Amino acid sequence: MAATGLGPADVAAAAQALSLPAEAFGNDPRVELAWAMKAHQHAQVYFNLISSVDPKFLNLTKVDDQIYSEFRKTFRDLKIDVLDPEELKSEPAKEKWRPFCLKFEGVVEDFNFGTLLRLDCSEDYTEENSIFATRIQFFAIEIARNREGCNSVVYGRAREPAAAEGSG
Repeated sequence: MAATGLGPADVAAAAQALSLPAEAFGNDPRVELAWAMKAHQHAQVYFNLISSVDPKFLNLTKVDDQIYSEFRKTFRDLKIDVLDPEELKSEPAKEKWRPFCLKFEGVVEDFNFGTLLRLDCSEDYTEENSIFATRIQFFAIEIARNREGCNSVVYGRAREPAAAEGSG
């Protein structure tokens, strides 16, 4: 925790704040930091997962088939390998995403929580390559990337050092 500048008391305070109703605080920087830390941890875990396991065989939720089907029905032509932030954040995009996301309320736990999403799926999470999205947007896009082979480049790149060591 030292790298983030938080001590145990700060982490405990942030954790307690996360359990309060939203009305109990405004834009509390401790809460924002706690959410950012949680989103960053999720991103690291996910990237390690797709680096270790062939993404074509991953299931991210119990309802991956439903998410993928609804996603491709709603966003038939959305280019997922390299996302255009406007396809997620512009007003017309929000009007299309909102009903899609709400279909998963009560189906996907924490469907509307914030998470990080890579813009270019061939690259790691960096400040320039990450965008804040809802969890259901993350699931929809990453399930599609996994099924359509877009994340295979990450898995393949992670395998290269092991293959090079084995041949030497």
